[in-house]
Amino acid sequence: MPVHAFPNVTDTTSSTDIDSLSYVLTHKVITPYFQPIFDLLTGEIIGHEALSRGPAESRLHMPDILFKAAISAGRLHELELLCREKSLQRFAELALPGKLFLNVSASLLSSANHQKGMTLALLKQLGIEQDRIVIELSEQQPYDSCGLTLASVEYYRKMGFSIAIDDLGVGYSGLRLWSDVQPGSVKIDKYFIHQIDKDPVKREFVRSIIAIAQSLHCDVIAEGIENLTELELLMELGVTRGQGFYLGRPDPNPQVFAHKQLAQRARRVSQHRNIDEGETVHSLCRTVPTVNSTDTLLTVSELLRDHPDLLSLPVLDQGIPKGVVRRHDLLELFSSQYGRALYETKPVSKLLKKDVLIVESFISLASVSKQLTQQAESALNHEIIIVQDGAFLGVGSLRDLLKRITDLKIHNATYANPLTLLPGSVPINREIDRRLHAAMDFHVAYFDLNDFKPFNDFYGYAKGDEVIQLLGRLIKHHLTSAENFLGHIGGDDFVVIFSCADWAERCRAVLAAFEEQVRDLYAPKELQEGGIWLENRAEQQQFFSLLSVAIGVVHPDSYACESYHEVVELAAEAKKQSKKMGGNALFISRRRKHRIIS
Repeated sequence: MPVHAFPNVTDTTSSTDIDSLSYVLTHKVITPYFQPIFDLLTGEIIGHEALSRGPAESRLHMPDILFKAAISAGRLHELELLCREKSLQRFAELALPGKLFLNVSASLLSSANHQKGMTLALLKQLGIEQDRIVIELSEQQPYDSCGLTLASVEYYRKMGFSIAIDDLGVGYSGLRLWSDVQPGSVKIDKYFIHQIDKDPVKREFVRSIIAIAQSLHCDVIAEGIENLTELELLMELGVTRGQGFYLGRPDPNPQVFAHKQLAQRARRVSQHRNIDEGETVHSLCRTVPTVNSTDTLLTVSELLRDHPDLLSLPVLDQGIPKGVVRRHDLLELFSSQYGRALYETKPVSKLLKKDVLIVESFISLASVSKQLTQQAESALNHEIIIVQDGAFLGVGSLRDLLKRITDLKIHNATYANPLTLLPGSVPINREIDRRLHAAMDFHVAYFDLNDFKPFNDFYGYAKGDEVIQLLGRLIKHHLTSAENFLGHIGGDDFVVIFSCADWAERCRAVLAAFEEQVRDLYAPKELQEGGIWLENRAEQQQFFSLLSVAIGVVHPDSYACESYHEVVELAAEAKKQSKKMGGNALFISRRRKHRIIS
């Protein structure tokens, strides 16, 4: 069949699709496309996912139709092997950087068409190392039911390939597949990424996946990132790798580039996550001597002799860190018979170790600590190389990291409210100032209890503390997220700084929950009467309704408000208006800047 004879896109005859598929397989007219996968912290490409398209003039150009036709014709395995061959060949021709992610269906691994060693032979022919290949196994495929088996996975792993689970969250095997296969990475299906900034359920799903992945030392890749708001939310949640149309579309001739805006965005997100300069790894940075990979081991020996406090030296290549050379390795080498004479003229690369943590200077201390503790005990080392846009900046140590984290915890505890352990007025004000100076878009909500003093006088301070703790728990439960800052000024006053889009719904959820749960703190008599009777200052009996919460919300103009003082006054005024409404109320102020009255 000539190429121009492919049916039109509007042709829906399945037999025609199958005929077209026969032509595709016979003449091997498959075009590989490659979609970049980025490190969201640095903007560097870590690899590409290989995708396949049929002839452009055919309905089979679309992958869904192409693979459905193959399944209908019983030729899926034949098509998949062809796609793999074409992808590997083109990957080598283009000399693309990083790893190649290949989709492999579970059923192919146990198919008679799957020739063991074929991929390895092709890689050797093309000059591609096995460790650059990642086998993606889809969760949508059956597991241990005439499909994927653990033995099949181990076959690939023993050949040196990495394993990833694709489409996590859409199949039925889910956590069992993850547990049994123990992949190096998991790719969260695009369904959970689409509009994640507007869907709290999807956010919690992704947050849970990240938590599991961290405990299993597994990388998380977000698929289907289509806009900036999705990207920023994923960064807020801690996703460090991603792909999608917003970052780069599939292309048969992809342009290889570093996504510099990602590193800039990561810095802004890090600031957004409540991290100031003192809480980043930059605070650990100190200058030390360095060597190039072409320097001799004699140079290393002399530097270590002149700096007896150093346990290792960073090894750079045009300013980019490649690893370290360690004192104990050098001493061991030189202490052997004729060791110094034999090796002192050898290049540093002879002892280069790459098992060192390299992090951007804006990464939080908490994130660095988590990365270190996730390392295997045998691989745990004390060096932290700190870079800025990938270029060497300095080094830190595990000891300094632990000391700094301890100091910060003590500092934060000093300003925390002892009743709720939420940050007090000092960190709240500092956070508002930080967001103003960064020209961020945010809302501030001021929470206050109505008629709290009469309740406290009637039931006693212990019961009053229970009410405050109840409100604090509800605020933590409904309002905690990576983009929000929660604080407790003191007494029954709370402040929440919002950057999430659904702040109003969250506030209303707190009001509804408080209205229901506060009833448990009243005695049956007062509950039946709907409140308490208490003698006021005029020695007259006065009735006070059940406790309620007033919330005043402001949307400060970051370009008009100069400091937290103005924002706090705006929020206090909004809270007053909310209290005038009575009962559980949410007042949203339209004022965005403070009017100074002379």
